[in-house]
Amino acid sequence: MTNAVETSALGYSPGGGFRIAELDLHVPMGAIYGFLGPNGSGKTTTLRLLLGLLRPQGGRVTVLGLGMPEHAPELLARIGYVPEQPHFDPTQTVDELLRFQAAFYPSWDWLAAESLLKQFDLVERKPFGKLSKGQKAKVMMLSAMAQRPELLVLDEPTDGLDPVARRDILSSLLHYVAERQATVIISSHLVHELERICDWVGVMDDGRLVTETPMTRLKNGTKRLRLSRLPADPMALPPAPFDRLAREGAGGPTETWIVGNWEPGMAEYFPANGISLDEIVDLDLEDGFVELLRAFRAAR
Repeated sequence: MTNAVETSALGYSPGGGFRIAELDLHVPMGAIYGFLGPNGSGKTTTLRLLLGLLRPQGGRVTVLGLGMPEHAPELLARIGYVPEQPHFDPTQTVDELLRFQAAFYPSWDWLAAESLLKQFDLVERKPFGKLSKGQKAKVMMLSAMAQRPELLVLDEPTDGLDPVARRDILSSLLHYVAERQATVIISSHLVHELERICDWVGVMDDGRLVTETPMTRLKNGTKRLRLSRLPADPMALPPAPFDRLAREGAGGPTETWIVGNWEPGMAEYFPANGISLDEIVDLDLEDGFVELLRAFRAAR
């Protein structure tokens, strides 16, 4: 089994015109997979389909080698989940809700839970509803990791948190992955945050997968090229070895192209076609993410 999670032609429509369409997702075993996309792109719906909380209307979901939702009870015992919104009883204390959670998981590790309680500086006797947003997020992460899952599914786990709380949560996550060789799917619209921790990334927009690639390839393979001496019709050029995502300044003496899947040797394409490549500018992950979305939307 090379992938912890796979979907094949996954389809789902909740109504209102939005739908997940023909989604083929591949999350490598042991990866920290960043699931990027603007709000409303379908990330949360997709995660709920992966967890069996929604039933596909087409296609197939495989998690840890088993079909979902047909093997949901067995699989959910091996998955830790942190939803976008707090889901615990606000009247229970931290200690009470952890004991309640532990009753459902034979794999629950109290030593790990107690270590995280100290690391997160949580007060066990305080009701969950009285905790700050950052403290609630820490309790949910603690609960998910204390289950010792093989797969962690995290839906916007640090959204709206202060930098200290985000750092504490992400640090504990990286420690868990290193210790347990677990697979993580982490959904977020905070591009720079995922850039620091993820080794794979999938980008969604309007229910469709824009790209799925190693993080280093997305970061290093998106460039801004400044060109001159172009032919009258650059679109009639031979097929390029890279992806042309955007074209700026068309018809002028110089043009700027945004390209994806770029590799150093590809620069030879331009002089071979009589074009001067004047400058190659690196784009950070956020700029690359924005350009990918623009190109995807323009092509539809």
